Amino acid sequence: TIPPSQILVGLALFMTLLVMAPTWQKLNADAISPYLDGRLSQSDALAAASGHLRTFMFDQIEAAGNQEDVYMLYEYAAQREVPETEELTRSRVPMTALLPAFLLSELKTAFIIGFRIYLPFLVIDLVIATVLVSMGMMMLPPVLISLPFKLLLFVLADGWHLVAGALMASVSTA
Repeated sequence: TIPPSQILVGLALFMTLLVMAPTWQKLNADAISPYLDGRLSQSDALAAASGHLRTFMFDQIEAAGNQEDVYMLYEYAAQREVPETEELTRSRVPMTALLPAFLLSELKTAFIIGFRIYLPFLVIDLVIATVLVSMGMMMLPPVLISLPFKLLLFVLADGWHLVAGALMASVSTA
């Protein structure tokens, strides 16, 4: 409950706008504006837009090193295994396999970031619990003592800067 979910959603929204701005500018310039001006048909605009989105998603998957997700979902969608000697090109992967592969890749990256945030707090809980038990205070919840230490660590380590920086660094700018 700390911080409130509204703040986290707002932070996520504004960081998404910042990260996706270059891709959205490309989509607007190559697909949306020409379509609205009547220079492109609907199918051509959709093809141009999906090309930029595909590039963005493939870049993110490759930056995270999660190409095996693309292979797994492609094999399921195509109902056949890709031999190890055969390389899967970007153009062969349908959006029905690329979208879930992108989501899996982003979830893996988010869990890694979450684990890196959780681990120091877990160590603080273990140290506080050990100290309390060694002092004979078994009935005192360790959370009452460890919460101020966790907040202090987060503030001293400039936690918001580290979290936002890790999120921004997880996005490929290629």
